[in-house]
Amino acid sequence: MIEASDAAARSEPLAVLIVGAGFSGLAMAIRCRQAGIGPFRVIEKGDGIGGTWHDNTYPGAACDVPSHLYSLSFAPKADWSRMYAPQAEILAYLRETAERHGLMPLIQLGTAFQGATWDEARALWHVETDRGPITARAIVSGMGGLHHPAYPDIPGRDAFAGPAFHTAAWDHAVSLAGKRVGVIGTGASAIQVVPELAEVAGQLTLFQRTPPWIMPKNDHAIAERIKARYRRLPLARRLERARLFWLHEVRALLGFTKVSKLTGQAEALARRHLAKAVPDPELRRRLTPNYRLGCKRVLISDTYYPALQRPNVTLETGSIARITPGGVTTQDGRTHDLDAIVYATGFDVTATFTRMNLVGRDGLRLADAWAGGMGAYQGITVAGFPNYFMLLGPNTGLGHNSVVAMIEVQVQHVLDCLGALRRGTRAVEVRPEAQARFLDRIRARLADSIWQAGGCRSWYLDAQGRNATLWPDSVMAYRRSARRARMADYRLG
Repeated sequence: MIEASDAAARSEPLAVLIVGAGFSGLAMAIRCRQAGIGPFRVIEKGDGIGGTWHDNTYPGAACDVPSHLYSLSFAPKADWSRMYAPQAEILAYLRETAERHGLMPLIQLGTAFQGATWDEARALWHVETDRGPITARAIVSGMGGLHHPAYPDIPGRDAFAGPAFHTAAWDHAVSLAGKRVGVIGTGASAIQVVPELAEVAGQLTLFQRTPPWIMPKNDHAIAERIKARYRRLPLARRLERARLFWLHEVRALLGFTKVSKLTGQAEALARRHLAKAVPDPELRRRLTPNYRLGCKRVLISDTYYPALQRPNVTLETGSIARITPGGVTTQDGRTHDLDAIVYATGFDVTATFTRMNLVGRDGLRLADAWAGGMGAYQGITVAGFPNYFMLLGPNTGLGHNSVVAMIEVQVQHVLDCLGALRRGTRAVEVRPEAQARFLDRIRARLADSIWQAGGCRSWYLDAQGRNATLWPDSVMAYRRSARRARMADYRLG
C-alpha cells in the first residue's frame, strides 16, 4: 500500500488518478495496467478496498445478482459458494482480484477526494485530498452513488436515547439480542436484514411506508462438482455467465423499462409469491404494492415474508409522527418503545456528484453545470471538464441486469480517451452538442418509462422528479452506444 504521507509529497503528475477502490475503480486500474497506461494511482477514502462491499456489513448483506454475473469478465471466479454471494465473499473476491493483478502497491487508502481544479495552461488537474494535493493529467471517478446514506426527515430523529445507525454504517459493537428493535425502511437492505434481526431480537417492529414488489430468490449453495467443472472447463463457466446475462437482459428487451402486458404478468408472479408465503389476507393486503412493478427497485427474497409472520415481529404501516428518546410515535398517537433503531433507508445517490468541488474549464463548477439536473455524455463525460471521466455516472444504473456489465463498457470507453492522451493530445472533452443530443435521447426514452408512469416515487428520481439514475434500455444497447469512444463527439486539444 502507498503511505499517504509519502504519496502527498510526490510532485510528478500522474497520467491517471482513479478515485475509489470498489468494482469500478479496480476494473479501471486493471485495464490501465494491462494497457501500459501510467503512472496511475487509486485513492480510496475507506480503510480497505471494496467500496460498497467494504462498507455494508449488516447481517444478511448479499448481492441480488447471480454471483457468476456479478463479477468482472476478465477476472473470473470459478468457485462461488452460492448462487447469490454474501457480502464477505464478494469483498474477498475484490481483494484477491486486486492482489492478483498487482494493484495493492498502487492503492492509497484513507484518502478522501475533496475536489479538483482544471489547469488550462498545463492541461492538468490539481486534486485536493484530505492527505494533501495530487496532480494528474486525467481523473477517473469510480466513486459510484451508493456511499452517502440517506436518513429520513423525521422530527426528533436525533433525540433517540438508544443506539441508532444506518445499515450502511452497521455498529457491530451493539448487541441487538433480546432487544426491542425498530427498523425504518423496506428497501433492498431491509429485505436482507429483517430476517436476520427477527432471529435474535426480542421484539422487532418494521415501519413500512411503501411495500416493495418481491420476487422469489431461489438462492442455493453451488455444488462442489459444479465448482470443479468451472475450474476444469472455463468455457462452461463462460457459458453460464452468458446464460445468466441473457436471462436478465431479456427483461429489458421484453419491456421491463416500460409498462406493458409483461408488467402485469410479472406482477401476477409476485402476487403468487406473496400469497404462497403469507396466508393471512389482512397481512397480505398490507404487503401488496399499489404501484406498478418496476417503478421502484424489484427485490428478491424467500425469507422476508416468513420473517414478518414470526410472533416477535410487528409490521407497522402507520406514518411516523416523530422519534422520541424512548422510541417512535406514529400519527395515530400510538407509541412504540424501542431499545435500538436501524435505518434501512438507502442512499442519497445524487450527493456523490453534487457535493464535489469540481472546477473545470473557465472556472465552471460541476454544481453549476448540473444546476438543472445531472447529465453526462454516455454517463461518462461532461462538457467543460476535460480529461474527467465517470464510471457509473448519471443514467447508467440498472434495474434489470448486472451493473458490472455497464462498468466494463465504460472502462473501455475511457481507455479509448486515455489512448488519445497517450498519443499526444493534451485534453479530451466531450462536445456540448454531442452531450445535448445524447441527453435528449435519454430524456425521450425516460418520458414514458415505468419509473415515470408507474405510480410511485423512488430514489431513482431527483428532487424535481427527473430520473438521472437509470439507463432506460438494455445493456446491449448501452454497449453499442458507448463501448467505443466516438472521437468525432470529442474536442481534442
